[in-house]
This record gives sequence, structure tokens and C-alpha cells, in this order.
Amino acid sequence: MTEAGGSADRNGTAHARYAPGTPCWVSLMVHGVSATQEFYSQLFGWEFQPGPQQLGPYVRALLDGREVAGIGQLPPDRHLPVAWTPYLASDDVDTTAETARLCGGTIGVGPLDAAEAGRMAIGSDPSGAVFGIWQAAAHLGTGLTGVPGTPVWNELLTYETANVAKFYETVFGYEEEPRTSGTQDRVVLRVGGRPVAGVRGVGHALPRDRGPHWMTYFQVADADAALVRVVELGGEVLAPARDSAHGRLATVCDPEGARFSLLQPPAGGSGG
Repeated sequence: MTEAGGSADRNGTAHARYAPGTPCWVSLMVHGVSATQEFYSQLFGWEFQPGPQQLGPYVRALLDGREVAGIGQLPPDRHLPVAWTPYLASDDVDTTAETARLCGGTIGVGPLDAAEAGRMAIGSDPSGAVFGIWQAAAHLGTGLTGVPGTPVWNELLTYETANVAKFYETVFGYEEEPRTSGTQDRVVLRVGGRPVAGVRGVGHALPRDRGPHWMTYFQVADADAALVRVVELGGEVLAPARDSAHGRLATVCDPEGARFSLLQPPAGGSGG
């Protein structure tokens, strides 16, 4: 993730307010919060503190004392997928949610206040991929990026990019990066000229049990070592580590089945 002011040093980037449209937070809803906390604590070194309880039990993950992600309890009577969900910043969540509805999306939760932290909604785009909307008050969002254990990128995996990218551009005001030559169906969404998220069309390569969905990438110091640790902790490797233009990538899932990717940036760089 990029955008929002803050100081950058060897300890990462501390973030201030995020520009509208920028992914500003990631949250995971699970059946077993305690076991999930243990998994991510061992994998990323996270510590936890209680967060707003509007949607049930919820904790915020901390790294070096700064908030980096959230984990909540799925209501037992709702059969929802266990998945990491990115929240996109908004200056007015009610207006953004209404625009999403008018553009063919669905708002399933909210808009509602999350105590003094801010105001939120959870919706899905016309293809069915779930995303959150966050209007910050006391809680600005992810407080640290650029170091292992922090979110580094979010990408929507969908059937094809043309229509769904237009949805996000209309709702959040993204600029679309010009497509490069080649056969890959991919769009980079930009805010103020800076890349903040991607949309990738993969056609029928989408998992049948998931459909279109957002994928969160977490930075790691050593992707291969992290894969070993994931398996030791009860997770599963879905796509082994491979080298890419952005660093060494792998895709895994935690013990409850939540998919996420690991990114080891190239030496001297950070992902995105």
C-alpha cells in the first residue's frame, strides 16, 4: 500500500490520513479468533489489543506498537467466506456506499459507526468481490507499512477487468494506469498518480469455491522460510514461491482457509 503522509526510515513508514480510494486497512473474519491470533502471531510477530465490538468480538493486530490489521469473529448464524477484506478510504462513507449501489454494487453491512474509531460499510462489487469502506475518525487505518508483517499490496482477482475496473474508478475516483503491451488482463488503480491497488482478470482460473475476490499481500523478509512456517503452523501453500518483477511471491491460506499472498521485495525495494 502507498499514500498518506508519514516518516519513512528503516523501521518502515508510519502513516497519517489516507487519501480517498487508498486501501487503508485489512480485516479478517473467522470462526476461531484465538487460534487465528496464534497463527498470525507466530507467522508475522503480531500482538493484539481489543478493537470496536459493533460486529462482534474484534481485535487489532499490532507490530512495533502500531496497528496493521484486524481479526473478528464471524456470527455463528451467517455462512460467510473466511477471507481477508481490504477497506478503501472514503471522506464520506454514506455517499460512497450509495454510489456503489447506483453502480451495480451491493452494500451488505452499514454504513454504521465503529465507536469513536470511524464509520464503515462492507459491500461487494458487481462481480461479487467483497470490500470495505472506511471513513476515519480516531482510527486512521494501517499505521505501519514497508516492513515484514505489514500489508504491502491489494489486488482484485476477477473474471475480466473492463467492467469491474470501471466500477471502482467511478465509485472511488481512481485513475486507471495505461495498459502495457502483452496478453495479461491487468489494470493498476492510481490515486494522485500513485499505484494503490490492482485488478487482474484471470477468467476461469478463479477458484470455483471463491469466485472474484480481493487478495491481500503481506511483506515478508524471506518468502521460502515463511512458507515453511505457514505449513508448520497448520496453514497450506496454494502457490509456491516464484520470482516476479516485484519480488518473490507465494500464495497461502491459514488454518481456516483465508487466502493471502506473501511478498519478499527485491533487495533495496518494497512491493506494490
